[in-house]
Amino acid sequence: MPTAIVTGQPVPGSSLEGDLRSLGFDVRMAADTAEARTLIAAAPADGRVALVDARFVGHPHALRLGLTDPRFPLAAVPGAVTAQGAARQTLSRALEGPDETGGGTAVAVDSLPDRLVTALDADGTPVHRPELGSLVAAVPADPQGRNEARQAVLAVDEEDVRLKSAVKSRDGFFTTFCISPYSRYLARWCARRGLTPNQVTTASLLTALIAAGCAATGTRPGFIAAGVLLIASFVLDCTDGQLARYSLQYSTLGAWLDATFDRAKEYAYYAGLALGAARGGDDVWALALGAMILQTCRHVVDFSFNEANHDATANTSPTAALSDKLDSVGWTVWVRRMIVLPIGERWAMIAVLTAVTTPRITFLVLLIGCALAATYTTAGRVLRSLTRKARRTDRAARALADLADTGPLAGALARVLKRGLPGLAVPAVALLGGAAVVTCSALAGFGSPLPVVGALVYVLTSALATARPLKGSLDWLVPPFFRAAEYGTVLALAARADVHGALPAAFGLVAAVAYHHYDTVYRIRGDAGAPPAWLVRAIGGQEGRTLLVTVLAALLTASQFTVALTVIAVCVALLVLVESIRFWVSAGAPAVHDEGETA
Repeated sequence: MPTAIVTGQPVPGSSLEGDLRSLGFDVRMAADTAEARTLIAAAPADGRVALVDARFVGHPHALRLGLTDPRFPLAAVPGAVTAQGAARQTLSRALEGPDETGGGTAVAVDSLPDRLVTALDADGTPVHRPELGSLVAAVPADPQGRNEARQAVLAVDEEDVRLKSAVKSRDGFFTTFCISPYSRYLARWCARRGLTPNQVTTASLLTALIAAGCAATGTRPGFIAAGVLLIASFVLDCTDGQLARYSLQYSTLGAWLDATFDRAKEYAYYAGLALGAARGGDDVWALALGAMILQTCRHVVDFSFNEANHDATANTSPTAALSDKLDSVGWTVWVRRMIVLPIGERWAMIAVLTAVTTPRITFLVLLIGCALAATYTTAGRVLRSLTRKARRTDRAARALADLADTGPLAGALARVLKRGLPGLAVPAVALLGGAAVVTCSALAGFGSPLPVVGALVYVLTSALATARPLKGSLDWLVPPFFRAAEYGTVLALAARADVHGALPAAFGLVAAVAYHHYDTVYRIRGDAGAPPAWLVRAIGGQEGRTLLVTVLAALLTASQFTVALTVIAVCVALLVLVESIRFWVSAGAPAVHDEGETA
């Protein structure tokens, strides 16, 4: 149980102790700094500890935001400061400095927690200060100030503020106006019944899987039920994040579940639609796989661009300035958010099309919409990168290298080559190599050695593209080019096999590999590093898998090739899932909650 130490003389009629207990704190009283030091030392070594001025006046939710958020080692609001984990030592060291009179520190009120925060700031230690908005958190200096602070507390509807803050400040049009107005109340209902975000996330996954099962029936009632359940799954998907923000239940595992389940739900639904279409005599597996490939490549464009510019210096661009100017005009904000076909709009479109049309029409509209959205976002980011004067950091280069998923073949060749390519030649070579292997696979007859030649060229170009740190203005395009090349090769060869089961097997393989790539992204986002090198070597890296698939296509019959794809998919899935689950369940990464992808 976390410990809250209330410092100073108790104030008659104060609800502070009760508020802290309602937040789960074991409350202790300290009359002076020396006693506070003693109580901190006696608190459980691995537990959170908070120091709160006895004169504090404010909303309980202000205390909740400042003292219970698991994402931040050190956090504070006026009159209160908290530390967890290793930051306990930092707080204890800061407590050695201030004395009971404030040591000359210029603060409005002689408050020990505020003096500690001032000392931490002076030492350069980052202290999170949550945005309180209209919530009150103050340490009044006199009875009149205390009365005014209490009146300010009564003037604000704390629950209304809490509900509004549970909703993301930036979201798509459909989510903002069609889901969040009521899903926030569902989040509160879940919180009051002790449900966790992870439980809601799991319910969302199960609902989507049932929707996929309904789509797989291939009947009109099944398609209608699938569309309704897909929307219900999305409502729950919004609710889990809102519940996490409402009750501050953030966790590393929760972030992983939220992020990966979104992809699992959508791609499982694609598979359900394809199965349903097959029951009606229409084979749309190629369209389903194409939709998954396009959506995955869209995401890796987002991830790569963001990581490349995560901590770039001199981050200026006329294109970015124009974008900011457009965002200042109300209606353009929503139009631009809808153009990129974010998850809310996309799932609503899929649900409606499923219910009223056919799987083929659903996939064709989805492919066209996602292609236009991808063109819009990628073109804008290319323009920003070309007009931006920025210096990419070593951290950004490492992240792009991890996203590239280079295996032992290209890695060894890159070490031999040593010197990479200059400037814009890096993404150009990656694009040409990928186009070569996909084109050879699509044009050559099944069993031809031509795709193998294309794959060997691709291995060489992959090595050339990654031989030096990816710090160029457009080097963030390298990972998405690699994704498109690998996935596109699998799709082309499975389509050329032209036997029953080849495309579903290819769908399974791409899904397994895509999971590995998403897992890499969320490890990087959680500052937990990339997957271990042994895993990348074991599954061959992107160029190794591409070469293997082309060799199998050249040596095996179409039926044998289908079996081989299935075996590879199962092996890759088992390896990456076991390692991923092991990591995220036992991860020491900071607690986070992914805010969801706009795409």
